[in-house]
Amino acid sequence: MIRLIIFAILVLALGYGFSWLADRPGDLSLVWEGQLYRTRLIVAAAILIALIAAVMIVWWFIRLIWTSPHSVTRYFRARKRDRGYQALSTGLIAAGAGNALLARKMAARTRGLIRADQEPLINLLEAQAALIEGKHDEARQKFELMANDPETRELGLRGLYLEAKRLGAHEAARQYAEKAADQAPYLPWAAQATLEYRSQAGRWDDAIKLLDQQKAAHVVDKTTANRQRAVLLAARADDRLESDPAGARDDALAALKLVADFVPAALVAAKALFREDKVRKAASMLEQVWKSHPHPEIGRAYVRARSGDSVTDRLKRAERLETIRPNNVEALLLTAKAALDATDFGKARAKAEAAARIDAREGAFLLLADIEEAETGDQGRMRHWMAQALRAPRDPAWVADGFVSEKWLPLSPVTGRLDAFEWKAPFDQVEGPVEEGSVLSIDAALKSLPPVREAPSATMADAPSSPKVASPATNAYVMELEPTAAKPAPSASAASPQPAQREPELRPFFGGAPDDPGVKNMKLEPESKTRLRLF
Repeated sequence: MIRLIIFAILVLALGYGFSWLADRPGDLSLVWEGQLYRTRLIVAAAILIALIAAVMIVWWFIRLIWTSPHSVTRYFRARKRDRGYQALSTGLIAAGAGNALLARKMAARTRGLIRADQEPLINLLEAQAALIEGKHDEARQKFELMANDPETRELGLRGLYLEAKRLGAHEAARQYAEKAADQAPYLPWAAQATLEYRSQAGRWDDAIKLLDQQKAAHVVDKTTANRQRAVLLAARADDRLESDPAGARDDALAALKLVADFVPAALVAAKALFREDKVRKAASMLEQVWKSHPHPEIGRAYVRARSGDSVTDRLKRAERLETIRPNNVEALLLTAKAALDATDFGKARAKAEAAARIDAREGAFLLLADIEEAETGDQGRMRHWMAQALRAPRDPAWVADGFVSEKWLPLSPVTGRLDAFEWKAPFDQVEGPVEEGSVLSIDAALKSLPPVREAPSATMADAPSSPKVASPATNAYVMELEPTAAKPAPSASAASPQPAQREPELRPFFGGAPDDPGVKNMKLEPESKTRLRLF
């Protein structure tokens, strides 16, 4: 486009010059070797321009003839190079498609048309073909050649890193990733891998420094960088909690500034403040986090803020959290547990049932079973609630890559991924069509709840036991009661004399069959004893 504009400007200038000369006629005289040559000025200008053009054409022709051997050689070299690049492109496509045979064929053709020192992608093609064929040693050699070449150093380091990860050589993989991150911090894979390796080693300061470099190089966006920085600060605060509570507090509060509802940072900050006797500040901070994220660990930390509080005071603190987030499952369960500790069974039962109506999960039914055990001690009702808990979904927990942890961790123990843990329900139940009646309902569970069994009175318990005859309609067994030392067993016949009371003989048990009645001892079981039978 620029050349076209320049050409148009030159043509316009030339035309304008000829028109200017035509408007101003004149003669040009030249005396050469005694001869006088006279012509018009415009004709002389045209002859001069034609002469310049002829000289240029002659010079171009002479230059063309002089450089023709080099031009011919360059033409054939370019044609050969184009064929080589075409073969290289075909080979890379074949390697990406998994066609090892065609990739090898195109690699050999490319190497015959293009030298490897001129085109380093030939090593990449051969390495990919070797990986497809399972020749990992040959592939590693090619990646090492690429790692030594400045043009393909990053590509070779990535290939060596992936091969080390495949073999489980984590130390070698860490070295390749750190080398790539030092030379090119803008590489996302190298920076992320180095960040995870430094976090696994507990080098939180180096990890935070690397994350700042990634953020400055725009490798990660601002939101992701703030989240990962909060995770690293919370992890460092957790490590420093025992040795440096003040430093742990500062790190945790800095993490909360980046992510306002980050529960692990809030818990570490609360523990550090509790150790500094700043209970009110810790409680205020926990309340702020509870408003945005009602987490059960936040609730437990808030309720047990003061170690010397009574169960009634803890119940009041739980109720305060419930007023902040009313009709919330975690708040209701927290109040129910505090009421159970305070032996306020009515409130505990009401809150637990309300929580189960919102979310019928395992923890709510287990809490109802604990309430039954503490209040009534009825085994039947306890088994009923525990059976409901077995059918209910599990409570949320810290889950990362299928691993369930009792507490939050900065890294996944399965993959080593940073910030992998999430607070959610574990996936341990088989998904499938919901059968009729399989959906849990607290109202249905209350309807099917067995009534409370009345406990036997003290007088009935102290009264002497007598043989009981079960009715055939009840399908019960007859229990034969042995006489006690205090009172002899009553006889079926009043006229028959009572046998003399003697001390029972201790007989060792030698492991006979449990269903073997053994040989009847007439001395220990006299014939005068009456047996009551159903049949």
